[in-house]
Amino acid sequence: MRTLRFDETTLELVAINQTKLPLETEYIRISESRVLYQAIKELAIRGAPAIGVGAALGLYACALRFEDKAPEGFLYSFDKTVEYIASSRPTARNLFYACGRMSAASRQGTSIEDIKESLKNEAFSIEKEDIELCRAIGKNGEKLIRDGAAILTHCNAGALCAVEYGTALAPIYEAKAKGKAVYVYADETRPLLQGARLTCFELTEAGIDTTLICDNMAAGLMAKGKIDLVIVGCDRVAANGDFANKTGTLSLAVNARHFGVPFYVAVPSSTVDLSALTGDDIVIEERDGAEITEKFFKNPIAPESVKTYNPAFDVTPGSLVTGYITEKGVFKSI
Repeated sequence: MRTLRFDETTLELVAINQTKLPLETEYIRISESRVLYQAIKELAIRGAPAIGVGAALGLYACALRFEDKAPEGFLYSFDKTVEYIASSRPTARNLFYACGRMSAASRQGTSIEDIKESLKNEAFSIEKEDIELCRAIGKNGEKLIRDGAAILTHCNAGALCAVEYGTALAPIYEAKAKGKAVYVYADETRPLLQGARLTCFELTEAGIDTTLICDNMAAGLMAKGKIDLVIVGCDRVAANGDFANKTGTLSLAVNARHFGVPFYVAVPSSTVDLSALTGDDIVIEERDGAEITEKFFKNPIAPESVKTYNPAFDVTPGSLVTGYITEKGVFKSI
């Protein structure tokens, strides 16, 4: 499954609208900053690696539409667009990583055409690197999975969170490709059900034996010895190994430690933020409370007057992590 691509005929970013899955596979075409911003903000493009690649390819598509006649004006327009897109979501490291690289690329060349070519090369490089990183994570993580293993995962860190393969699900895909029997328990992942809608969609389409559970059922499965290991993705990793992932990940890590279940995090280098010394330095996005009070955007399930608290992520201490699955290998620390 390819989550997004650049259409070189129409010069647009083309991405799966993930808010429509699994009932409908709709593609959105992006060449305007407002549309790119909304796609990331409203989770049509989601998952840290996909956000980064989408931002890079989307910024290139937007730049091709600038009407500035002088390089100075073009760069001003590009800088303002980068600033706008970077403000869409605060936690995913890949967004800022990609925006930073595209900003640096915009300074290569003296003419507008030279700058556009530099932006194209950088955006396509970021896309290619993401595919290679995820493939390598899959190969390294597969070695942790024995034949017949039962794996628990949270949220969606598969192909839909990247360009291809994904992060936390990449080792599962690789294990299946090598002929191993693999069984997956997928948390539904409240409040937006990325596990139920996206992870289960991906895995069942790939022919992988998948069981959907409510988020609060994971500890019970661990207590019964039904989980061999946990693999999750992440949106930002601090220098000390603390990491932010979809809210609910911290509970999994605590439960896994209590029941002696190995807990692994899939980490592409583009997600590591060495400027964040600990998890306390990671900005956690808080989203609209309607995501809690309404059942996946529709059908109220709580009184309108009730107060809400809706952080998109929580931070798991590195001390609870068994290992970090990276493109370079599996390590006990970052």
